[in-house]
Amino acid sequence: MDSPGSRDESIGTIEKLIQYFRDGARPPEAFRVGIEQEKLAVRSDGTAVPQDGPDGIAELLRKLERRGFVAQIEDGRAIALGRGQDRITLEPGGQLEFSGAALRTAIDCRAALVAHVREVSELGRPLDIRFISGGFRPFGRLDDVPWFAKRRYVVMRDFLPRVGRLGHEMMKRTATVQANLDFADEDEAADKMRTALALSPLLTAMFASSPISEGKPNGYLSYRAAVWLEVDEARCGILPFAFKPGFGFRDYVEWALDVPMFFLVRDGRYHPVGGMPFRRFFVEGWNGETATIGDWETHLSTLFPDVRLKRYIEVRGADAAPLPFAAGLGAIWRGLLDDRSARQAAFALVADASVDERERLRREVPRAGLAARLSGRLLSDLAPEICHIARQGLAGLPGGVADQVLLDPLAELAAARRCPADDMLDTFNSVGGDAAKLVDAWEIDPV
Repeated sequence: MDSPGSRDESIGTIEKLIQYFRDGARPPEAFRVGIEQEKLAVRSDGTAVPQDGPDGIAELLRKLERRGFVAQIEDGRAIALGRGQDRITLEPGGQLEFSGAALRTAIDCRAALVAHVREVSELGRPLDIRFISGGFRPFGRLDDVPWFAKRRYVVMRDFLPRVGRLGHEMMKRTATVQANLDFADEDEAADKMRTALALSPLLTAMFASSPISEGKPNGYLSYRAAVWLEVDEARCGILPFAFKPGFGFRDYVEWALDVPMFFLVRDGRYHPVGGMPFRRFFVEGWNGETATIGDWETHLSTLFPDVRLKRYIEVRGADAAPLPFAAGLGAIWRGLLDDRSARQAAFALVADASVDERERLRREVPRAGLAARLSGRLLSDLAPEICHIARQGLAGLPGGVADQVLLDPLAELAAARRCPADDMLDTFNSVGGDAAKLVDAWEIDPV
């Protein structure tokens, strides 16, 4: 549950911020993997679902409460639910996000995700709430999507248009799936982050699932990724410093300290701070308030690089692709990152690229997908190799052999040099763009 500012321990020194990450290390035998999946909520005709009313998202949340979820209330509204270690939260445009427990294997995460999708679909359908795959809302204009009430979103809604052209598009119309993984120590965390950042554009291309917006093809394969290019470059992107020799926690801390803050949270209230960098707040305070570990945790949650460091590593570059792909994300990243030999082999495929080449690729992938090139090689040539390396990596991990089956849909499409967006465009053309038929086709199938 989101409880920003709840840890009131003062920071004191930058070393304490570095130690914050070191304290996240755990032995490999205790490694876990987690999946966070966002879903686009639509009516049967493709229109947006409101927050309130007898058939709105709020009513769906009330039904979930009757299934044993406990609501987090803000201004009289449920903004998140928790049951055991599973969490359901609301995104600014009504996207429903599932944050599953950290589990031993990717196949365990898949089971939790399927159970979640089955439950919300079962409760949502009588309300004419359907959940569809895709990295960007395919129907309606930006203004057709209502803002969902949540205090932190009010501040972000005001701040982001000052620093990027498409901040509101990101908030209201995008959806993603991410994988979370552990690290054994600082050196391994740095190696995993570097490898994941290097491979992130390739995974974005493999998972591209947002070729339709406002009811027609938009010229992109991952329009979600294109939107993120124009949100806030100060807190997004590939973190060039991660590719420098000696990269470690201090580098991430120094970067995070200089990123402007969205807000300061006190007693549940979100106070805009005018884009003050966390470093300044750390040194000077703000309106008599001093920086705490809780403030640091909140600030870390407002940074949006392709790979984000907390007390674990979040890999964030994928569209909310159809369920077989969403379930496979944990498997492919687990195989690529948790096995040292696989990690080395995967990075070797892209090690020679310069930072400028990596940035060009990041900007080319949203439109070109697997047809983009890195260091002269087509991503469509690299994708099958990455699937093979991940499969080998899983073979040496606890429970990894069972996880290998989750790579099959990814490997099959990679071998065909396609991504989910290609299938979505085929479906769009076959039904003549009929929104109701597309909702039927793209509804997440919990099987």
